[in-house]
Amino acid sequence: MNWHRFRRFGLVMALVTFVATACGGTTEAASPWATASSATSQGGMDALIKAAQAEGTLNVIALPPDWANYGAIISAFSSKYGIAVNSINPNGGSQDEIDAIAKLGKRGPDVLDVGTSYGPKNQSLFAPYQVKTWSDIPAAEKEASGLYYYDYGGYMAIGYDSARVPAITSINDLLGPAFNGKVALAGVATQSNQAVNSIMMVSLANGGSLDDISKGVSWFHTLKQKGNWVPSKGTTATVKAGATPVLFEWDYLSQGHVHDVPTWKVWLPTGQVIGSYYVQAISKVAPHPAAARLWEEYLYSAEGQNYFLKGGARPVEVAAMTTAGTIDKAALAALHRSTARPCS
Repeated sequence: MNWHRFRRFGLVMALVTFVATACGGTTEAASPWATASSATSQGGMDALIKAAQAEGTLNVIALPPDWANYGAIISAFSSKYGIAVNSINPNGGSQDEIDAIAKLGKRGPDVLDVGTSYGPKNQSLFAPYQVKTWSDIPAAEKEASGLYYYDYGGYMAIGYDSARVPAITSINDLLGPAFNGKVALAGVATQSNQAVNSIMMVSLANGGSLDDISKGVSWFHTLKQKGNWVPSKGTTATVKAGATPVLFEWDYLSQGHVHDVPTWKVWLPTGQVIGSYYVQAISKVAPHPAAARLWEEYLYSAEGQNYFLKGGARPVEVAAMTTAGTIDKAALAALHRSTARPCS
């Protein structure tokens, strides 16, 4: 699926916490896993698992537990291999991740999960590695040598509490009086990828293009003038509290709100939709190079990919897993469907 590629903007967060807490699980500078381009190059999966367990720690960054099911993924990985996962700055963004490598080096993150555009322009910071299921990742969705590769994706959507507002049938419904003081974004447009994509989504629905989001900006200005705009950033907490009963988000994040608000529904447009993947990469200076590679092996195993799927995201290996019969059919069936054409 050729989705329009937008980056996830970083939130301005201090990195001092990372410095203070990322000291667990030291590793030798000369570890052969620091340059391993596959598990087989250093003796196979058993050797990789042993080396990763000896390191004992994995540093991850900008992985909120309710984002694409990362909370469950981290717990499952840690339990399976006995490796402590040091999760830092969970509300950070792609630029925070890149900055952490540049500023912290060997004290920084082992692995990254960044917006699509961050792969090509930062590949000098990454170590090439091809997971066992490399052939299951479509060629167009990975860098040939393994510097970065797509992991999961989704569609931009509008979630709403159906007990508080009428059913949404078009984006322009939100300009009506029934939505007074109820519509929010999941961030500030200058910092949040979701906010930028939300504006783009609205722009396309009103005759705009991928190269010009002015119609979206104008629409949100009108929304504010009508008193329908909520200036607070929409989060899981604000949805649960009822402060943001209508929220623009990725569909796999929005559908998670039903656990707190049973009347929560997710709406996708019927025309063009904004879709995007995120990508995985291993830091070239990863402090735990074996654990970093084992993490990628886990994410791209059927178990890891199905965790993304259970989180409502679309795993990159979905086609291969469907053919192999390893896909979680119930989770696949639960995905939000859209007949709209993804933007490219």
